[in-house]
Amino acid sequence: MAVYRGEAPDFVPYMLDLSHWFYHRNRLPWDLTTIYEKPETALIDYHKKAGVGFYMPNLASFYTADYGDDVACSVSKGRRNGAPEITWRLETPLGAIERRRVWEEASYSWPISSWGIRDEKGLRILARALRSRTYAPRWDNYRAWDDYVGDTGVVYALTGYSAIGQLMHYWMGVEGTIFAAADWPGTMREVLDEINANNLDLVDLLAASPAEVICMGDNFSGDVQPPAFFSLWSRDYYVEAIRRLHAAGKFVAVHIDGRLRGALGMIRDAGADGADAVTPAPLGDLSPAACRVEAGSRFILSGGVPPNLWLPDVPLGVFRKAVLDWLSLKEASPRLIANAGDQVPPGADEARIAIMGELVYQFGRY
Repeated sequence: MAVYRGEAPDFVPYMLDLSHWFYHRNRLPWDLTTIYEKPETALIDYHKKAGVGFYMPNLASFYTADYGDDVACSVSKGRRNGAPEITWRLETPLGAIERRRVWEEASYSWPISSWGIRDEKGLRILARALRSRTYAPRWDNYRAWDDYVGDTGVVYALTGYSAIGQLMHYWMGVEGTIFAAADWPGTMREVLDEINANNLDLVDLLAASPAEVICMGDNFSGDVQPPAFFSLWSRDYYVEAIRRLHAAGKFVAVHIDGRLRGALGMIRDAGADGADAVTPAPLGDLSPAACRVEAGSRFILSGGVPPNLWLPDVPLGVFRKAVLDWLSLKEASPRLIANAGDQVPPGADEARIAIMGELVYQFGRY
């Protein structure tokens, strides 16, 4: 936590989200309908064995979300062209919407197979459902995860998507959301305000949680949500959420796993303490040094090694250089965490996890 407190630790902290790689490597189910109330002991144990900090409890449940009495939320499983498919359905007095995701074995992931909203009515149905949510704490679950991780990491608590994130990543897609913002600006404003007002209820709950770091984010990318778009549709929500969390003594990280130009500065200016999942060149659009210039000296940069560099077909020297380029940022500011650009991907060379740790130990000392 020294980095979040603005202090210089002995070494640049080294932590990774190994979940996707670990599930694929061990052929474990990646079931989006499963909620882990108990700690994922096998995953956490691997982090401990590898000497890597744990921080991202992707499918954990630290609170409950219940819908209003006149809203029905259901999840069902089926098959599409022989592959497993999951359907999420919301039924309200205004009507019903549903979205689907299908399993893709090659990427070990669940891409969208059917978006759920195509018109203004669908937007209003979503707002009617999401504004009815009420939240209750499950801090016993959080403490169980935190106790099991111990001093080998920091368990972040996640807010989930903002209203725009819900539309872009669950219900409409990026293109559909952009068109809706242009074609139905009045409806979009009403819908986003209703959903984000409810999201702030969750923020207030997390402000009272035992978690020290709250992670927000819409899988930000500067080309998808450039500063002007963010300012119009989401900035007020983020500023208010971060203000409330800071008032409660929490630190706030925001997940930025896409294009960085413009995104780092706009999230910094919204008040966040740092960015998670920062992916620099060659996959991203900024060099590590350019990331620090855009972010400034007081904004935490957590990330550094793009996902493609973890794969065995990339020369090890290229991987090592990426780690060292990232670690060199410690000379400008201690607000730095050595991490992967988003996640270590399926098929990654396991040896590189240890190699990165060795480089951090050798070159990451302050």
